[in-house]
Amino acid sequence: MSVTGKGGVGIPIILLHDAEGGIITVETRTGELYRGLLDEAEDNMNLILRDVTKTNVHGKESKVELIYIKGSQVNFMILPDMLKKAPMFKRIKVWKKYHGNVPELGAGVRGQAAVISQKTLAAGRGRGGRDGG
Repeated sequence: MSVTGKGGVGIPIILLHDAEGGIITVETRTGELYRGLLDEAEDNMNLILRDVTKTNVHGKESKVELIYIKGSQVNFMILPDMLKKAPMFKRIKVWKKYHGNVPELGAGVRGQAAVISQKTLAAGRGRGGRDGG
């Protein structure tokens, strides 16, 4: 996933995928409102909602079990508040901190090799001959 939108999906699409399993509200270009459980979202904003309450332009509500909304018809979306604490925002903070040059994760020694390296340095080994001198 991309923080900058280069070479991957952008922030709005990441948030949309993070909202899967949550209750969202979608307004379409025709003015209809759909509120329901976001079952699936695609990168082009195509949506599948379950247990939906549909409100038409005149305010009349009806229940729909399952609905597919094409991404090109989406005018506006309201996502769950819980997404304010999404892990993606931590990546953005790190990206801003390093001005886009984020150090690689996993660089350096890890695991058992790291423990052995630390023990070697702590014992002062590796500096002399057989007798340690």
